[in-house]
Amino acid sequence: MSTKTEEKQMLNPQPNPKERGLGRGLDALFGDEEDLHPIHDIEDKDTPNNARKTVGIEKLYPCPTQPRQFFDAEGIQTLATSIVEHGLLQPILVRPDKSRKGFYEIVAGERRWRASQKAQLHEVPVVIRELDDESMFQIALVENLQRKDLSSIEEARGYKRLHEEFDNSHEEIGKILGRSRSHVANMIRLLDLPESVQTMVDVGDITAGHARALVGQKQAFDLALNIIENSLSVRDTEKLVAQSEGREIKTRTAGKTGKKGFNKKDADTLALEKEVSDQIGMNVSIDMKDVHQGKMIIDFKTLDQLDDILQRLAHTPKKPQF
Repeated sequence: MSTKTEEKQMLNPQPNPKERGLGRGLDALFGDEEDLHPIHDIEDKDTPNNARKTVGIEKLYPCPTQPRQFFDAEGIQTLATSIVEHGLLQPILVRPDKSRKGFYEIVAGERRWRASQKAQLHEVPVVIRELDDESMFQIALVENLQRKDLSSIEEARGYKRLHEEFDNSHEEIGKILGRSRSHVANMIRLLDLPESVQTMVDVGDITAGHARALVGQKQAFDLALNIIENSLSVRDTEKLVAQSEGREIKTRTAGKTGKKGFNKKDADTLALEKEVSDQIGMNVSIDMKDVHQGKMIIDFKTLDQLDDILQRLAHTPKKPQF
């Protein structure tokens, strides 16, 4: 994985993130790529907000409460190799340490900082921002979500912290991070699972789909072991849970147009519908004609929603509203 690919789509934090919506892209924070060269002559006492400079790598330290807790050693080594060859192309976002002059807490870019250490860099480019704790956490969470760096449990913990510590409702969190309210609520429910099962999700032994089926189960750990030992699918897991409760799984019909044998939606299709719906914030229906063909219907309620989905399909994000 190249450094440039690793470091694209950075966040553009604003003074009022709840109104602006942090999930609209990080590019504007650092400016255009041709302007990424660090500034060397900024004194700490006069450092303006959003200033750029190079600092000693030992002057940076990670945020102890940042959402991401698991770092893939192989991925960091790959990034370090790229940094040795091409240099660190994207600066690290930091905020000043109020108690130690010249030191900075990493807001976004801890993975690049770790890889830079492995690459034996002595200095790294940084962008300095004055951020309060809530804005800092929101930025770090969005950056990791955009890069798909978080496990489902880390994502859920991030939502829970925004809800409990910073008093954001599930709907507000969804608006801030570009997620639906139901997605936020369903992810937080994963934290009701035993710690042992959460760890299985963190390390990739089971998926979030498996974990959702286990929420509320007294024997969640034993069921999770069964999933791993027998390589069960999400659909098989739902059947297993139903059997443990002495009930049968109910499925929705796809409609009269479906061909014989494919007139019912299996659990995997229903789970995919829900996942896509949560991601885009609109109702999605997936109807299979056979094992190879089908159609996906997106239900929009306003022209703004239609415009939003068309923008996403065209890969041209809408400009933030000022």
